[in-house]
Amino acid sequence: MNIKQAISYAARKHDGQKRKVDDVPYISHPFQVGMLLLQHGHKEEVVIAGLLHDVVEDTDGTLDEIEAMFGKEVASLVSYASEPDKSLSWEERKKHTIETIKTASVGAKLVVCADKIDNLSSLLQNEKELGESMWDSFKRDKSAQQWYYSNIYRSLTFGLKENEHPKLFDDFKKMLDIFV
Repeated sequence: MNIKQAISYAARKHDGQKRKVDDVPYISHPFQVGMLLLQHGHKEEVVIAGLLHDVVEDTDGTLDEIEAMFGKEVASLVSYASEPDKSLSWEERKKHTIETIKTASVGAKLVVCADKIDNLSSLLQNEKELGESMWDSFKRDKSAQQWYYSNIYRSLTFGLKENEHPKLFDDFKKMLDIFV
């Protein structure tokens, strides 16, 4: 198990996928998430989970496959970042994530946090470049997205004193303050 193998695996799984608004190859997102975790000095399993965080949700990859290739800890971290049932409504899926993250390990919270930081960064950049029309690419409008990201932040920090927040949580809060 190593980071290069995770990049290669994620690239294969996300091959041909594009981001919703800007049509950038999708692999750029999990790569950014993984590199953000790496830059902040988090352990290899957390970085690898960041690289693989959308494999189960958005490809034919499975948690069993990830566990076999990268270990139980990575698979567990990825499971926290994956919506378990895509047939549920947007609201139900987001409420599930919000509740699940509250009691997750700090490692799982870091993966989710890095994911949301990269998503927010893209949202803010696309909104700056494209204006309000960019929201047409999403299942819910800006106010629903603001509700979701604000509640994710509350779940990330749930049970932690402010002086116990990893730096990534503070970075997420700064971006969230711009977004809402």
